[in-house]
Amino acid sequence: MALKGIQVIELGGLAPAPFCGMILADFGATVIRVTKIGERLGMDSLANGKKILALNLKSQKGQDVLCQLSKVSDVLIEPFRPGVMEKLGLGPSTLLEKNPRLIYSRLTGFGQSGYYSRAAGHDINYVAVSGLLSLLGRKGSKPTAPVNLIADFGGGGLMCAFGIVAALLERTSSGRGQVVDANMVEGSAYLGSWLFRSQKLPFWGQPRGSNILDTGAHFYDTYETKDGKYMAVGAIEPQFYSALLKGLDLPENTPNWADFEGGKETFARRFLEKTQEEWCRVFDGTDACVTPVLALPEAAEHPHNAGRRAFLECEDGSVAPAAAPRLSRSPAASLASLPLPRQAQHTAQILRSLGYPDPEITQLEEEGVIETVTPLSKY
Repeated sequence: MALKGIQVIELGGLAPAPFCGMILADFGATVIRVTKIGERLGMDSLANGKKILALNLKSQKGQDVLCQLSKVSDVLIEPFRPGVMEKLGLGPSTLLEKNPRLIYSRLTGFGQSGYYSRAAGHDINYVAVSGLLSLLGRKGSKPTAPVNLIADFGGGGLMCAFGIVAALLERTSSGRGQVVDANMVEGSAYLGSWLFRSQKLPFWGQPRGSNILDTGAHFYDTYETKDGKYMAVGAIEPQFYSALLKGLDLPENTPNWADFEGGKETFARRFLEKTQEEWCRVFDGTDACVTPVLALPEAAEHPHNAGRRAFLECEDGSVAPAAAPRLSRSPAASLASLPLPRQAQHTAQILRSLGYPDPEITQLEEEGVIETVTPLSKY
């Protein structure tokens, strides 16, 4: 596996940092998630395959444990607002002095500096400030946030993972670690580079929801079927549009680059005449760029995804995407099928690996510095 031998410390957080840690773990890294004393992992559905260390970072001894762990680790992911780690005495200047090879990754909403840097926010706020939210939504509607996909996961966790891997690669030549300032505003904007840089192309120029790629065109939209499901249509090029018309049994001269609203009404009426399954039989094997809109459980069962084993079954019976992209010699192995770890499951094991004797581990637990799941005699 590509990242085998890399040890990562993931400080507890929601969504972006766990996703970043998940990517690194799937590609072979050993990821140690540091949680608070008494925390429960129910909200973190991305912890599969990670080791869990329950640690009180507000205590001096807890800070000492993290310092010791950082000395033998390659990467640290911290998701807190600027200044929090410095107040704990665990900022990058401190930890990089102890381990000059450490990649200290800071994953925040607004970045380490700037007008909003210390402000609270969520995905919708970061996408809004990035400029992208202004483009999202149907004609005549207010901007619509695409759940928390863009900032938390695309511009946040994924961009952070890329920054970490880039820093690890650079370290092979310099021998030195560095700080990765990953933030969701800039990450989201960078994710939308094509949108920013293509605004003068014919794709754009109209109000939100009135352009070719934002549901403004009848040949790039979704349509309800007879059974209440949907088909996705993306027949932009003339040859694809021609195949679409043929499948819909519409005249070949039905305009594509004119009368978008009239085209939508025509397509909507026609798609309501058949079920989703019937339309799949019509369009599968053609170049009409028409595919079914699948629910999450359906995605794993679709012949294309099933044939590629693109999804796997989790312990609770749900499905999860397999790791991507696929490497030919050192492929990733998604850990989603493993059971979620228990709170504090690996605390004693990790402390032992750092040289802490059992009596000291017991004392640290009695002092509220750490939490373990069972008495040490059962380890």
